[in-house]
Amino acid sequence: MKTKITTLLIALIAFLALGSCSDDNVSDLQLSGLCSVDTIALDEYAGAVDQATRTITVRVPETYDVSNMTLAKLGISEGATSNIKEGNRLNMTAPQVISINNGDVFLDWTIKVIRDEARISSFKINGTYNGVIDEANKTISVYVPNSVNIKALTPTIVFSDNATITPASGVPTDFSNPVVYTVSNNTAKSAYTVTVTAIGKPTAVFVGLSATMDELPPEEQTACQWMLQNIPNSLYASFDDIKNGTVDLSECKVIWWHYHKDGGVDGKEAFERAAPAAVNAAVALRDYYNNGGSFLFTRYATNMPAEIGAVANNAAPNNCWGQNEAEAEKVNDPWSFSIQGHTDHPLFKNLVMKDGEPNALYTCDAGYRITNSTAQWHIGTDWGGYADYNAWRSETGAQDIGYGGDGAIVAWEFPANGTKGKIICIGSGCYDWYSIDDVASHFHDNIGKMTMNAFNYLMNK
Repeated sequence: MKTKITTLLIALIAFLALGSCSDDNVSDLQLSGLCSVDTIALDEYAGAVDQATRTITVRVPETYDVSNMTLAKLGISEGATSNIKEGNRLNMTAPQVISINNGDVFLDWTIKVIRDEARISSFKINGTYNGVIDEANKTISVYVPNSVNIKALTPTIVFSDNATITPASGVPTDFSNPVVYTVSNNTAKSAYTVTVTAIGKPTAVFVGLSATMDELPPEEQTACQWMLQNIPNSLYASFDDIKNGTVDLSECKVIWWHYHKDGGVDGKEAFERAAPAAVNAAVALRDYYNNGGSFLFTRYATNMPAEIGAVANNAAPNNCWGQNEAEAEKVNDPWSFSIQGHTDHPLFKNLVMKDGEPNALYTCDAGYRITNSTAQWHIGTDWGGYADYNAWRSETGAQDIGYGGDGAIVAWEFPANGTKGKIICIGSGCYDWYSIDDVASHFHDNIGKMTMNAFNYLMNK
């Protein structure tokens, strides 16, 4: 009980002592000063100040060098000071923090530079037909079936943030003649010429499992875009289109399928489970093939020849694997496969070769992100069913033209036979169109060159 009374007395004395403090004993902190940024300019470009978020945005032309900009003007609250002064040089490749203090008040402001960009990143007709954008030449090409009325097409356009576009997205437009779309964004301005081509009977078709081109995975879409840009009179079609006969193949010389699936497709049964639409279109494709139509099958599409009766023993590549696109590995050095004994094949004409390595075909460059998606034929007495190359040729009816490091067949062809067309197959993991990271292209140019060679060869050019 005594302890409780003592504690209460001490608390009462402390309270009375606080109450008897002098009114003169107040804080010396100076908290009345303002710390706002009112005006600012980097070089000759004024910044837009957002007082609520304490951010400053300076907009500059798209190609302007922002690595050494001068703080040309800074207007701040009266009595305040800044850690960055007028005349200071700033590297604005990344946002910078400017600290303002006034008395004992401190506030940080973030200053960032945004380039004025005026670009079209996506152009789609009627929600279905994707435009192929040539940024260098500011052109957009859209290919549609001739059943579509090109005098009343509605484009859906994705363009740079903060920009405006004329004519507007979503407005029905007559594309009987090329239409110019102008994108404006502060100091930036670009004019894109859009040409819509109605194709009745395509010369070449890129086929896929997706209903439309823009639904393809990035690897396939990149390949398809290349074809539309480089192969005249070409179209994208789905396997359902082929099966249902909605695409007229009477003048088609080549059908190309570049099939990517994350994690790979290992074996004929796995392929049939993964691509039922392709299997369902096999009858129509077999008719096309038997009547002289040719194919380019790449990556896991190399399973398809067995489905259309092109493989003598009805077999498919026996050694397949692949990674996920999002986890693609970055190569330290260029990758290649061997073309020894076949350097004079039309597929390997006028490629970029490495000095001193005439039999190695390099297809990507250091820093490239690749899934190493492979569909090859293992040759050997250990497993796979083919004792040697001659046995494989005899049993499949194919001819080998490219090899992996362990001697596996990674590129092959089925020559024209009677009324049947030709088939080129490329199952090497080195044959890759899409890298997540942008990499300066040198050896990777061989992918496009080799594919163009394939088209020329299959079209008998």
